[in-house]
Parts: sequence; structure tokens; C-alpha cells
Amino acid sequence: MNLIKYIKIDESSRIPKYQQIIDSIIDNISAGNLTMDQKIPSINMFSEEFYLSRDTVEKAYSILKDRNIITSIRGKGFYISRTKLISKVNILFLINKLSSYKLRTYNHFIDTIGPNSHTDLHIYHCDETLFLNLLDKNKSAYDYFIIMPHFKTEQLKHVSLTDNVIKSIKKIPKDKLIILDNIKPNINSSLVEIYQDFENDIYNALTEGISKIKKYKKIMLVYPEKAVYPYPRRILHGFRKFCVEHKLDFEILNEVYDDMILKKGDLFITIEEADLVNLVKQVREDEFKLGEEIGIISYNDTPLKELLGITVMSTDFKVMGETAAQMILNKSQGKVKVPFNFIVRDSL
Repeated sequence: MNLIKYIKIDESSRIPKYQQIIDSIIDNISAGNLTMDQKIPSINMFSEEFYLSRDTVEKAYSILKDRNIITSIRGKGFYISRTKLISKVNILFLINKLSSYKLRTYNHFIDTIGPNSHTDLHIYHCDETLFLNLLDKNKSAYDYFIIMPHFKTEQLKHVSLTDNVIKSIKKIPKDKLIILDNIKPNINSSLVEIYQDFENDIYNALTEGISKIKKYKKIMLVYPEKAVYPYPRRILHGFRKFCVEHKLDFEILNEVYDDMILKKGDLFITIEEADLVNLVKQVREDEFKLGEEIGIISYNDTPLKELLGITVMSTDFKVMGETAAQMILNKSQGKVKVPFNFIVRDSL
């Protein structure tokens, strides 16, 4: 077969033989030596030609099949099934929900990582079973795994990682794993961690804005106790710590209720977009002056919040995405705390 003359196996290389087979086939596809539907040598033929164990060739072919680069037809052999989007860097990007700020992280990652890679995005909806199935199905198909770990219990409470998720993640080689957005202390699961510090981020942001916050009589955090996509309880801890230290009257609400009683001197911190919209609507209907009589701070910035003049405290999701890409490109390691900004606008 023509492929045999193109394959190069370096006996002195430290690169595993199965990986050399994978790289050679991908390189030959990129070079045009292999085309769509072209037959490639059988496992036995490949093994005999290069004096390799059958297990080595079988492992390489298995990974190529997982990546949909080759396919097998019973009784006929192996064929090239994919010639587009073949790259040496294949990335699986797992996020817990499809929100504007998660997508911002992903889009800036894609812009920075460049054209010499292919990234598959999957959303697992904070569901442990779906996440484990996605990881198990694709565990051999990618060079890097980027994971945003946020899960929910049966009671719709937030949990960063479950025991089953930790076991599954630990099966991924550390040099292939990037934990993004949320980390669990002392898990030692990754050489790259790019994260928010939910408790200290909200505490420090509110402390930065204390001079404006103090003009309000009462501060309310709207924290959904039960949500389809629950939020880290560390947000609550940081908020309580701030209020207690500054001796502020505060209350934690589950949602912005319809026809909620609003009073002059109220300051609200909202997390979910629906609560923000409902609150702004009621402030306008009750003819309060936003930023003077009623204050609003929203969690996580968006272009619409900027347009409406809503004060925000927000992780820099652009930096998060760019940093993840740069660490892959530079083969860097370490923990990176993402900047968290307090942006004052008219609503405060």
C-alpha cells in the first residue's frame, strides 16, 4: 500500500510508537498523500511491516477511530473517513451551561488558539451523568480537555465536583487537563488551573465600592437557592462576610418577586438575568430613581448591562479564554487567578 512508504517510525524517539502512527497518518492526510475513503493497511499488515506489536497498532487505530479520522468496515478493512479539520491539537471544551459569559470565554479561547487546532464544544448542563458519559466517550480522542466544573445535586444545590467526577478527571493525564473557572482546593487534578475565587471576589469588589454602598439603608442579595444551573455558595459566604464586617443591614432573597415591596434606600445585587430584568421593570413602574433611591449591582457583565448603565462586578471572561489558549500554545503550567472587576455605572 502507498501509505507504508510514507510512514516513519523512529526507534530512538521518546514518543510512544502508537502516537507516531497517529501523527504519521494525520501528517499524510494534511500533505494530501491520503484522501477520503482511501484504504489503509490492516492492523496485522502494519504490525508486520514495522515490527510493532499488534496492540500498539490497535491502540493507534482505536484513537484514530475515536477522532473519526478512520473507519472500519467489517470484512473489508480500514478507510480514511475525515480529511478536514485534522490538526495536531484536538481539544474538548466542556462547559456547564450556555450563557453569554461562558460563550465569551469560549470565543476568546478560539480566537487566541489559532487555526492549527480543532475544538469541540459540549454543554453538560451541570448534570453529572451527562458529563461522565461525554468524558468516557471522548477520553482517547483529544489532546487537551478543558473543563468548567459546576454540578448540581438532586436538591438543585451547587457542588464543584462529585466523587465520581473526580475519579473520572483523574484518569486524564495531567498535562492534557485544564480546569477553568472553578477549582476545588487540594484536588491536585491538573497542571493548569484558571479560576475565579467566588468568595473573595465578591467580598473584595463590594469593599471597593463601600463608599457608594454605604449610602443605602439595606442591601439584598438575590441568590437563587434552587436553580437549574445553581451558583457556588461561596458567593453567599463572601457577601455575608462583607455585610457583617461593615455592619450593614442585609437580606438574602431567593428571587425578585412580582410586586415586591421596594423602599427608598434599598440596594439589590442580582445574579440571574431574569431577576435583573424584573427588578428594573418594577423600579421603573414604581417611579423610583435608579442609582439614587434604589441601587442595583449585577453579577457578570454583558454589553446590554453596559448599555443600560447597570453597575456590575464581573470576572474578566476575555482574559480567562485567552489565558487558557496561551497556556496550551506555550505548554505552560500553574494556577492563574482571573481578574474580577467592580465597574460603577449609573445604577449605583
